[in-house]
Amino acid sequence: MIRTHSPRPHRRGAVNALVLVLGIFLLLGLALGGCAVSKYNGIVAQEPAVEASWTELQSQYQRRSELVPQLVATVKGAADFEKSTITEVTAARASVGKMQFTGSPENQADLDAYVAAQSKLSGSLSKLLLVAENYPNLTATAGFRDLQVQIEGTENRIAVARGRYIESVKKFNTMIVVFPSNIIAGMLGKEKKPQLTTPAGSNEVPAIDFGGAK
Repeated sequence: MIRTHSPRPHRRGAVNALVLVLGIFLLLGLALGGCAVSKYNGIVAQEPAVEASWTELQSQYQRRSELVPQLVATVKGAADFEKSTITEVTAARASVGKMQFTGSPENQADLDAYVAAQSKLSGSLSKLLLVAENYPNLTATAGFRDLQVQIEGTENRIAVARGRYIESVKKFNTMIVVFPSNIIAGMLGKEKKPQLTTPAGSNEVPAIDFGGAK
């Protein structure tokens, strides 16, 4: 009669330990894989958000720029209106028109130059509207009052769009530098986006007195 021997206890223990270790590594691999997928999806989803917020900001800047020729044409009709103020606004608009981006800006210096040009246009518009208060016949016209209201609304929308862009860039830049997202970002070749920097107080909507317009 042939007797069979069951595996020795220490051999069964070694096999069980090996299975346990493999199971742990498998679970870790799945967890890390799931984390990597999550971070990848987060980065991929956030970049279009930056592009969308920039498109909205640029759209509002463009809307303001389109109002300038109408405003200039209106104030030119006022007798003795300060020509230097009109020239300043026109030159500022021309400078802005030379700076446009396809997609969100990738270079901080270019973005800073763009913001500086927009700030100059904003300042020159505020000055023009302030000077216009000295011309009651001008400020009393329906066309001028309508332009004032449109400019005020556009300035408000610019402030909101600027805030959204700043937040979307901040979120993206934070995402690609913290662990483990930075590993995925490095593999994808993602770099930090240039952030919008503005002079002190420029995040506030310009205070424009519309000469008592209702």
